[in-house]
Amino acid sequence: MNDPLAPLLDLADVASAVTAARDHVDAAMRHRALRRKGGQVVAEVGLRAAVASAALEGAEHDPEVVRQGAVTDPVMQGALRVTGALDGLAPRWRTAPRQVLARLHVLAARGVVADSELGRPIADPVVAARLDTLMGLVAGGTNAPPLVLAAIVHGELLNLRPFEGPSGVVARAAARLTLLATGFDPRGLIAVEVGHLRRQPEYVGAAGAFATGTPDGLRSWLRHYTAAVEAGADEIAPIGDAVLAAA
Repeated sequence: MNDPLAPLLDLADVASAVTAARDHVDAAMRHRALRRKGGQVVAEVGLRAAVASAALEGAEHDPEVVRQGAVTDPVMQGALRVTGALDGLAPRWRTAPRQVLARLHVLAARGVVADSELGRPIADPVVAARLDTLMGLVAGGTNAPPLVLAAIVHGELLNLRPFEGPSGVVARAAARLTLLATGFDPRGLIAVEVGHLRRQPEYVGAAGAFATGTPDGLRSWLRHYTAAVEAGADEIAPIGDAVLAAA
């Protein structure tokens, strides 16, 4: 059977960008703080990722205020719940992706949409069919590099918007889950959401290009995603330095 994602690596500059991002992440993960204070680094990465994901959904908040627990905005709270649940959900992502995706929506959208809509995809046959295909890829339907699969999960969920409410938070969390579950980022150290936020105009434009389904559109999205992964990896050093300085 042909791998449906294999042709993506033949797009101009994509394979080299994927390799460069992997090398960049590997270098970032050699920071000495991860050996001594890894848990603290992971916690700070999670906070920054949640704040960035909420901001991309239109709910911007000062990270320090969020850190103090003073933000009650439901989108921000949902992003925090999602980020906190990723490690526990990762083992089930590739074996039961539909159930995990529904759980992500419950966590992200509580207090934003009606309880009756939590975890329930919209009733659209086209969306349902494409979601089936995507979940098949997550469950082992491709041998593409983890970063490519995560990018496709993210882009497709952004495009489909299969749930009511903050579906962008769900899409970004599902992509992070893919990086965790495939072993690309098993400790959850890469705040990809921060990379998306720092390049927000590009993020929005590349997501729109992805939705066209053209080779150029897919290439634009994949190039953005690899750059966002590198930017997320760049968060490790300042966080690690701060953690060690406070020790």
